[in-house]
Amino acid sequence: MLSHTGALMAPRSADVLHELFASRTVVEFADLQAALDDASRATTFRFLKQVTYRRSYNHNGRYYTRHDPARYDRFGLFSHQGILFSRDGSLSSTVVRLVQEAEAGQTQRELRELLRVRVQVLLLEAVRRGRIEREHVERLFVYLHTDQVVRQAQARRRKELIAAAAVEAEVTDAIVIQVLLTLLRHPGSKAADVLRYLRGHSPPIVMGHVRTVFDRYDLDELGKKGGTSSC
Repeated sequence: MLSHTGALMAPRSADVLHELFASRTVVEFADLQAALDDASRATTFRFLKQVTYRRSYNHNGRYYTRHDPARYDRFGLFSHQGILFSRDGSLSSTVVRLVQEAEAGQTQRELRELLRVRVQVLLLEAVRRGRIEREHVERLFVYLHTDQVVRQAQARRRKELIAAAAVEAEVTDAIVIQVLLTLLRHPGSKAADVLRYLRGHSPPIVMGHVRTVFDRYDLDELGKKGGTSSC
């Protein structure tokens, strides 16, 4: 095969793309064409089909990277210098998967912060196509699985998280001090014991407050080790 200059060219092969992806984390389409001896777009795409790759879901899909399952984080995402990739390939599929996998569903804000791009249009389109559901949960729009059993479990978990957040917000420094003082006076006490000792406290301290303090400071584990220290 001769190039436009008349020089002998090596036969084009997907191997050169494998080598390019192995040597560089991220490439652009022009890099792929150059590796294939300035191949046309159609020819480059033909060879690219023989390579397992992903396009960035930001920057208008301008960048390409080798699809390596080990690269992705627990959300199936990979970032390189602000260039974002998903194991799913497309952003729409990523949004649907993240909604389906989340134990409490996902809100638009949560997905936007996680994916670092706008997702509102994709969410509404996924709902319209029946790929996910949207419900009002405690005055909050939450996107959920289409399977009824999974969806109900997600909604219940979301309500629990909202309730826990409300209790967390109510736990003042004064409440924390009262719980810790009680544990100093009664080392090794469980949450229920602390609540009993604090009965009649004004303002009232309820189990949710005590449980929050225990969780915040890992006091259950401290109790297993023999109670609080004297220092």
